[in-house]
Amino acid sequence: MNDQALYKRAKQIIPGGTGLLSKRPEMLAPEVFPAYFQSAKGCRVTDLDGREYIDFSTCGIGACLLGFNDDDVTEAVIKTVRAGNFSTLNPPEEVALAERLCEIHPWANWARFARGGGDIGAVAIRIARAATSRSKVLIIGYHGWHDWYLATNLGDPDALGGLWLKGLSPHGVPAELKGTALACTHGDFEQLDQIFRQYGNELAAVILEPCRHEDPTPGFLEALRKGCDQYGAMLIYDEITIGWRYRFGGSHLNFGVDPDLAIFSKALGNGHPIAAVIGNQKAFQGAEKAFLSSTYWTERTGPAAALAVIDKMEKTQVAEKVNAYGNKVMKLWKETGEAVGLPVHIGSNFGCLAHFGFKTVAPNAVRTLFTQMMLDRGFLAGTAFYPTLVHGDKEFELYAAAVKEVFPVLADLASQGEEAVRAALRGPEAHTTFARLVK
Repeated sequence: MNDQALYKRAKQIIPGGTGLLSKRPEMLAPEVFPAYFQSAKGCRVTDLDGREYIDFSTCGIGACLLGFNDDDVTEAVIKTVRAGNFSTLNPPEEVALAERLCEIHPWANWARFARGGGDIGAVAIRIARAATSRSKVLIIGYHGWHDWYLATNLGDPDALGGLWLKGLSPHGVPAELKGTALACTHGDFEQLDQIFRQYGNELAAVILEPCRHEDPTPGFLEALRKGCDQYGAMLIYDEITIGWRYRFGGSHLNFGVDPDLAIFSKALGNGHPIAAVIGNQKAFQGAEKAFLSSTYWTERTGPAAALAVIDKMEKTQVAEKVNAYGNKVMKLWKETGEAVGLPVHIGSNFGCLAHFGFKTVAPNAVRTLFTQMMLDRGFLAGTAFYPTLVHGDKEFELYAAAVKEVFPVLADLASQGEEAVRAALRGPEAHTTFARLVK
């Protein structure tokens, strides 16, 4: 069964087709983008039909910062598996990992672990609620799929679905959670002040990414810290995506405003499941008394992988390298677009999370066609690119040559109008995902 046939079968027996929204082929090029891989190494992926692609998309949805199947990480995991990944006793690696994370983050003095980003977000919220004996949470960004988060969309259909995070359904979230989650836009001081004045004494926590595509608005993190201290709420930083990419240890270390809790996943395991929440002494009591327990949170490969990943990220200065590489790619998009009359908008100041958008007629159709045409040239590519340690000059030269072939064709079709663009598609337009609260 070929790739597309298997994905059609999957949608009949796996609701949604796959466990991750961002890995649905419909998000990039429906009926065209490959769904499955048989092998992956470095920045190259071989699909089920034997076609090899250079990955210039999100490279494992941001998880594989060192590249796919990194030799050092893989060796650490294989060694662990051979020694025994699971038993009645606990893995000592989790103690070493807790110590390593607290060493990197001097404000923190304890850690707990899970195996996925959504779960560790729920753990952090549980800890904050236990520590404060409160239930309300102020949300400033995207933080996963759990009930505590999607409760923002209860009652007012536009709270997330229109104004905030379009496309995230609250179906299945208990209606009784209405009012437990509040939303605020990153950098909006007036809105933040209003929420603190109205709900401050009821807030268990404020959770946000310190930054996403640009530095935080000056003074905003300080205002959050001051408000949390004044009203007794916990400040939680979500470093699941930006952490380790922007700076070793997490973006918040650049800004001088310490949280009470911080959460990590994705790049921490470089493709192996591990997630961590670290916290200060104020949050320790909540972490001790909250019931947080799961059998596979005590498996061994996750911490073993994370220890190898952290060592390699530090030694290679990966954050500096991927930011420089991403900036080079964003310059390519901008200059090539200008040269051929294809207007694009560069949507990030951070090369580590590079992305752009087309400013043309039918921009979503143009985006889909870009992905389709890059596939034909051997690239997994969309309008977002998360560089890895293994993206080098050779890959850039090949990618740049492909972009310089594709952009003029897109410009010509866009100049002819929407019908011309859509006529060139071999499948439907890509689905659109949610907009974020954070810039």
